[in-house]
Amino acid sequence: MHNNKTPVIDFHVHLTDYDFFRESAYTWFAQMFETKAEYERFREKYSNPDTFCELLKENGVDYAVILAEVAPITTGVAPNKLVEDFCKERDELIPFCTLNPYDTPDLGSTLEDLYYNHGFKGVKLYPTYNYFYPNDPKLYPLYAVAQKLNIPVLFHTGSSIFKGSRIKYGNPIFFDDVAVDFPDLKIVMAHGGRGFWYNEAVMMTRLHENVYIEVSGLPPKKLLEYFPELERFSDKFIFGSDWPSVDVKKNIEAIHSLDISQEAKEKILGGNAQKILGIK
Repeated sequence: MHNNKTPVIDFHVHLTDYDFFRESAYTWFAQMFETKAEYERFREKYSNPDTFCELLKENGVDYAVILAEVAPITTGVAPNKLVEDFCKERDELIPFCTLNPYDTPDLGSTLEDLYYNHGFKGVKLYPTYNYFYPNDPKLYPLYAVAQKLNIPVLFHTGSSIFKGSRIKYGNPIFFDDVAVDFPDLKIVMAHGGRGFWYNEAVMMTRLHENVYIEVSGLPPKKLLEYFPELERFSDKFIFGSDWPSVDVKKNIEAIHSLDISQEAKEKILGGNAQKILGIK
């Protein structure tokens, strides 16, 4: 990668190979393919990190954040270990662990262990899938450690199509408490409050220096409709694809075709994420 080029960073990538999928999640992913067999071939092909890294290159992506997901009630289970193994010794893959406040008694020391001993560079939390409010004090030990380690926490916000999701936990208003109590914690709202709460999400980024919007799961060509002041607040927006359910290359092209400055596009497609992730 050339030093003078802002990298393209996909901040929101799931594995194809989960330990198990809930039926509604499996059906959603499989519907993109002609047959179930074709979907299974796709899953197997890209469960190989080498093949996946080739795909990143083809799509023009320099780095990808790979997300663990432990949401047995709603979507399925891709444990931290799976992500750790997938990302091992590959600089372009950035592993994010997940923690469920209901089954991890000591969130803070667990995160320290995952950071120091397993190489994780951030955390993904699923309030709407695991049924907790982001400002629940039981999560504060996790936030304290993430703030100390200077690593980002990515949250699912807004709607979800998967059976069993509870949308009330996805309201961006809860990040107001978190941002006040942890002013140096890097808080990233995936999907930007999708559906109900685009304005609330933007307001959080305006009120709090440490809060960002990540746009995965939103059609890029509609970003200016959802966020009319995208240009003005381009420091606060981060590209994410939500692969494997999308064509990443097309999404990047759609952002390039938005009526905003080249500088804003570069920030959104990688510049902001580069700062948050501390990529030199």
